[in-house]
Amino acid sequence: MRVALFLTCVNDTLYPDTGRAVVKLLTRLGVEVDFPMAQTCCGQAHYNTGYRHEAEPLARHFSEVFGDYDAIVTPSGSCGAMVRELYPRMGERARAEGRGGGLAATLAPVVPKTYELTEFLVDVLGVTDVGAYYPHTVTYHPTCHGLRSLGLGDRPRRLLEAVKGLELVELPGADECCGFGGTFALKNPDVSAAMGTDKVRNAESTGAEVLCAADNSCLMHIGGTMTRLRTGMRSVHIAEILARTEEEATAV
Repeated sequence: MRVALFLTCVNDTLYPDTGRAVVKLLTRLGVEVDFPMAQTCCGQAHYNTGYRHEAEPLARHFSEVFGDYDAIVTPSGSCGAMVRELYPRMGERARAEGRGGGLAATLAPVVPKTYELTEFLVDVLGVTDVGAYYPHTVTYHPTCHGLRSLGLGDRPRRLLEAVKGLELVELPGADECCGFGGTFALKNPDVSAAMGTDKVRNAESTGAEVLCAADNSCLMHIGGTMTRLRTGMRSVHIAEILARTEEEATAV
């Protein structure tokens, strides 16, 4: 099985440790992971800001870079949703505009084999216990794209529940948006900040040490709010939790 890591712009620029954690985790599970150096942005930022036509070359490039792999794994629910949900929509819009079915045909091969990390672990590899160890109290925030676009359901929770030493506590208002929403946070800063504050106060009420999610863009917003509110909590990507092992924790 030829598996490629689609790291995404945010992770490549700000959270490279998440990508390293994905490779470490999948390698431990016997998966050989490739990192195509030609990968760039999937076009989500352009598309969501109204620049659909400008997003099309990026989508074509994504398909060219990842098309030959058996599976494409990403530690980002929002970018995964861009490929799975919005690439088909882009192709159909191009067809409706009289530009033919070329774009749809180009993008179609990568759509069904793009997986968010927890999907790949549970649905493709068929595992929930990945041999992780994380002795902390954790609460889980299901991000909007993972919850509504990809339908991740309980996959992340099942993986977390199997982590040795981890105590998982329920997050009040878990299905409510954290307020990031990409450019929403820039266009509506006051509303975004208020939503972020609500999310962090709910997380703080659990008594957890760590809030985790499957998307670093949301964790960036939540983590920044935690810092401003001086909660003492940390935001951690689920990949970095699942990559930890007991042997590492006890190593001198």
